[in-house]
Amino acid sequence: MSEDSAPIDDKAHIRDQLDFTDAEWIASTEDDEEPGVEIAFVDGYVGMRNGADPDGPVLVFTPEEWDAFVAGAKDGEFDEP
Repeated sequence: MSEDSAPIDDKAHIRDQLDFTDAEWIASTEDDEEPGVEIAFVDGYVGMRNGADPDGPVLVFTPEEWDAFVAGAKDGEFDEP
């Protein structure tokens, strides 16, 4: 991917300022063997992480992005063929 076509990181200015340390993480499943993803709400943003790797990276969504993601998931947009 060329530098001109690289995706724009529109949350770079906020990502390092958000503190998810004491966030209340909500698990997508209650199965300890298959932890799934976890989400947390911090300072008006939504964080999502891999429940199997809680010290790993956190994806950050604006409320509008989160609403679009949830709507797509409900509509089957991410279902496997």
